[in-house]
Amino acid sequence: MTGTARTTVVLGHVVTPTASDPGGFLDIASGAVAHADGTILDVGGAQDVLSRHRGALVEDHGDRYLLPGFVDAHVHYPQIGMIASPGLELLDWLERFTFPAEARFADDDHADRVADFFTDQLVDNGVTTACVYATVHPGSADALFRHARAKNLRVITGKVCMDRGAPDHLLDTPSSAVEDSVALLEKWHGVGRLEYAITPRFAPTSSDAQLTALGELAASYPDVVVQTHLSENTAEIERVRTLFPGTRDYTDVYDRAGLVRRRAVFGHGVHLTDRELGRLAQAEASVAHCPTSNFFLGSGLFGVTRAQSVAGLRVGLGSDVGAGTSLSPLVTLGAAYQASRMLGAPLDVARLLRLATLGGAEALGVEDSVGSLEKGKDADLVVLDPSAASNSPVLRHRVECAETLEEILFATMVLGDERAVVRTIVAGE
Repeated sequence: MTGTARTTVVLGHVVTPTASDPGGFLDIASGAVAHADGTILDVGGAQDVLSRHRGALVEDHGDRYLLPGFVDAHVHYPQIGMIASPGLELLDWLERFTFPAEARFADDDHADRVADFFTDQLVDNGVTTACVYATVHPGSADALFRHARAKNLRVITGKVCMDRGAPDHLLDTPSSAVEDSVALLEKWHGVGRLEYAITPRFAPTSSDAQLTALGELAASYPDVVVQTHLSENTAEIERVRTLFPGTRDYTDVYDRAGLVRRRAVFGHGVHLTDRELGRLAQAEASVAHCPTSNFFLGSGLFGVTRAQSVAGLRVGLGSDVGAGTSLSPLVTLGAAYQASRMLGAPLDVARLLRLATLGGAEALGVEDSVGSLEKGKDADLVVLDPSAASNSPVLRHRVECAETLEEILFATMVLGDERAVVRTIVAGE
């Protein structure tokens, strides 16, 4: 194929998971990714790709690593200003820090400023796809959609729905939750790379009536993402048991409302039973693993290996800022490794890389577009340099001592952060 003036060939060390190799990854030391009009045209050895795209613009990153854009499957953009608030348990933490912070988003100007800052931070951290919670205020979702659109990010978001269990000024109703969600969905869903997410915060803040209404809404839009929280904390689970008597378990609360289905993304899942894992897998639903948040709030350890052993259950990686402590997928991967190690089933480099890329894309149902560097997918790339001068001397020294690619990647996941990201390419830009 002959390239055009709009074709760009990015040179570097290509490292990417692929759909054809779930247990490994593609490794091309002298590699290249050709893209045009926001789409990957070609991936392979540098000389082969250059010969197929003569006349293309060339962006040479030497021996730096070319990875797919990272995927954050669970994050709260309104909580970026309260990150690292003292770590009480979940329910107390919500009342003391989260609800006051989210109340400020009644001010559209505040929402606009934070959405601009948050989307800039996604790019700086190499995150090109994210499933994001707004607040109960429709303007908060509007603001995030606007700034994500301006930066061409693939963002899935929705206004939070909750009609009980929170301060009165943060409550909606079953009918207003549906009306506001529909208005936002019809305005933004499918615009550029944006999608809407039906977003009940979690069962303790939604009545039966609201969950049922949102389940009916979900049935009307079967391809739209549903996002909420599930089985994060033992006190939360006990509250759900009290609020929803007669249900089999926490998952059953959502299931009875019609919210357990394909493209339903459940945050945390720390204390899920085997029955619940099996039901989620059967429904082709997903779990977002949020290890830094689980550590910070003392919620527990989510077992990725156990969850993935249930056939069909998709697991992605979530920063869960602001209970999570970093927007960097590298930091979150380091915590994911520590959690897996504590559970006696340590994740290897390939599985960790997949969690933050193709696994997250699969969890969100966007794997046909993002998550790996493969022909036909969006041109979302991260240029990673663990030896960059801005990184910590310890990481740079560790990389110099490494003998294999796996060592380098693992060290970067354990010791690295956003400073290792030297360039983020979003849909080719």
